[in-house]
Amino acid sequence: MSNLETAPDEKVCSAGEASGIPRRLEILEPREVPLGGPRAMTVRRTLPQRQRSMVGAWCFLDHYGPDDVSAGPGMQVPPHPHTGLQTVSWLFAGEVLHRDSVGSVSTVRPGELNLMTAGRGISHSEQSPDPVYSRPPVLHGVQLWTALPSTAVGTAPTFEHHADLPALEAPGALARVFLGQLPAQHHLGVLSALRSPATTFTPLVGAQIDLAPGAALTLVLDPTFEHAVLVDTPGVIDVDGDPVGWSELGFIAAGALETTVRAAPDAPARLILIGGEPFAEEIVMWWNFVGRSHEDVVQARADWARQLAGPGAAAGEPAARFGTVTGYDGPALPAPQLPGVRLAPRRNRA
Repeated sequence: MSNLETAPDEKVCSAGEASGIPRRLEILEPREVPLGGPRAMTVRRTLPQRQRSMVGAWCFLDHYGPDDVSAGPGMQVPPHPHTGLQTVSWLFAGEVLHRDSVGSVSTVRPGELNLMTAGRGISHSEQSPDPVYSRPPVLHGVQLWTALPSTAVGTAPTFEHHADLPALEAPGALARVFLGQLPAQHHLGVLSALRSPATTFTPLVGAQIDLAPGAALTLVLDPTFEHAVLVDTPGVIDVDGDPVGWSELGFIAAGALETTVRAAPDAPARLILIGGEPFAEEIVMWWNFVGRSHEDVVQARADWARQLAGPGAAAGEPAARFGTVTGYDGPALPAPQLPGVRLAPRRNRA
């Protein structure tokens, strides 16, 4: 839905106490964003937003599907650049074909992780595989980014694919860690941490939680982390006694020792848990770039525009910063125009 007011007033919104009952969770509602043009798919974005820009190092979260891709274009994201971040691709259904400028070609499937570290600069494309009749008919998943700390923003770009990820099984529940680490869990008499083999640069966690109808799972949390739970189930899921709806993100402040998620009695539930130590550095994030200043972003945009304008680096210039994606049938995405104001750092509201 759209706000149809012709002159809407600015409003200061906060989660929580309209009912008179204090809430532990801060609820972040998604907004719809077209991905890859008007004919392509729409995603629901909960990070970043004015209310909260980051959860730990997590700075971007798109939730999409389930979408029928059996006839239409499905996901079609042409080659585009990134700096200063990691992209995390995680599917519930379907397939996405990834190509990047370091030569990686990888199809990600449900339960597998595609992790791309942009470092000083990389470009990549994402698309539903062709031919149409050979692809799974439904596409459904999340795309997340983590901001790199200043010590890692200049690293060389890399790509990883992981299919063997640690999981915790409990009665009616399964938790699979795709990035970072969950602390030692005490379910079924087992006390052991769950650590993903994927590369990280700050302390964080990303996990999928599946619940049978009416099942509950209590997870031990790192109290130095802030966390958030994304609901991927139509209807309402109980998180620590608070209801969280479809595609909403429930934020849990640092200091929590555990969290309990519970499915409705008549349907299974699926959730994504993200978390990490509060990110101590200010970042400037615009389009696909994460930097530390307005100037960082301006330079990245100029480098991408110069790369698209010519066949290659001019005489005496260094090689193109973002490299070239081979195998994608179509032009790369040009960068949008910068706003006419200085870009401000991303900050979480107190």
